[in-house]
Amino acid sequence: MSLQGKVAVVTGGARGIGQAVAAVLAARGASVAVWDLNLEGAEKTATAIQEAGGTAIAVGGDAADATAVGEVAARIRRELGSVAILVNNAGITAYQPFASIGEDAWDRMIGINLKGPFLVTRELVPDMLEAGWGRIVNISSSSAQTGAPAMAHYAASKGGVIGLTRALAIEYADKGITVNHVPPGFIDTPLARQGPVDIDAAAAHMPMKRAGQPEDVAYAVAYLASEEAGYVTGQTLSTNGGRYLV
Repeated sequence: MSLQGKVAVVTGGARGIGQAVAAVLAARGASVAVWDLNLEGAEKTATAIQEAGGTAIAVGGDAADATAVGEVAARIRRELGSVAILVNNAGITAYQPFASIGEDAWDRMIGINLKGPFLVTRELVPDMLEAGWGRIVNISSSSAQTGAPAMAHYAASKGGVIGLTRALAIEYADKGITVNHVPPGFIDTPLARQGPVDIDAAAAHMPMKRAGQPEDVAYAVAYLASEEAGYVTGQTLSTNGGRYLV
């Protein structure tokens, strides 16, 4: 599944799932723009890719701000070329009982997790339309599939990502662009470790009896980004160790 000659953008690429996705796409030959609000972290990811023989640049900017998105996209095109693969991974999570969620917390969650993918996709999809080839992979969440207590704003934002995926898949199906989503579940990342859920204890009750690794998600993304997945669009590739079956 070579991605040689393709330019890929991975948002939230400084750590965790995004870091693994950037590394796997680069290992398959893509030139990768590692995009993160944390520029220092993005630079570490890009440097690791370069040291492994790949091509990558680090770009810093708020993926939920239209002006920043335009500026970052211009730099990516200038340094790497037209974008063929977009992985909308940047996001935040939070645990808060529904009745205590304020408007600011709700707006922030929706702004980063849903508005961000909208803005970045809107900015980069013209590259794919011009080329007649494109791959968009959105990182959603198993929490949007199953529901989750004290995560109403998070689950709603990721449910919106799933709806966006399906709408764009239909709209661009005859344009050579596929749009799919990957909902991770219990993946061992720094962000997950910061939450109140005991990842190891939860994993013990999973069918596979282990937490997933970021690379598990990255390999699923790499397939959906490949030429071989050209007849797959609007689909859910759940990467959750059997937590949720669909």
